[in-house]
Amino acid sequence: MAVTPQFPKDRIGKDVIGVGVGAAIFNDEGKVLLALRGRRAKNEVGKWEIPGGAVEFGEKLAEALQREIKEEIGVEIEVLELLQVCDHILPDEGQHWVSPTYICKIVSGTPTVKEPEKCERLAWFSISEAAELPLSKVTQDDIVILQQRGRGA
Repeated sequence: MAVTPQFPKDRIGKDVIGVGVGAAIFNDEGKVLLALRGRRAKNEVGKWEIPGGAVEFGEKLAEALQREIKEEIGVEIEVLELLQVCDHILPDEGQHWVSPTYICKIVSGTPTVKEPEKCERLAWFSISEAAELPLSKVTQDDIVILQQRGRGA
């Protein structure tokens, strides 16, 4: 019989290494969807990020990403390909995450803020516009890789 470890959710990423997934979602104009981290986000409050969230025990990465995106912004996504995996270490916040980002597309729905305490707003940005924003560490890395791949202007 499998035993599911129980950690208080607010201690994941602090007492144990957390895993968080992100969805780089592009619109027809080639702009990427970013979320502004709200006052009750786990870390990096006030930074723009590629949306996503934490993986729960026993959950596959793609399943976690689809669940998190549905919960947070109300859309169904298809996970297309892995963009990168980031060592998301935040010494000032005492947190350590492993954070894969996937290229995704919206299958149904319109992005809407569903958890305003975690996400203050959503907006579409070109990659060059995104590079000028105050970004989360993972999203900084994502944007650099997207620029190197020539994705968006």
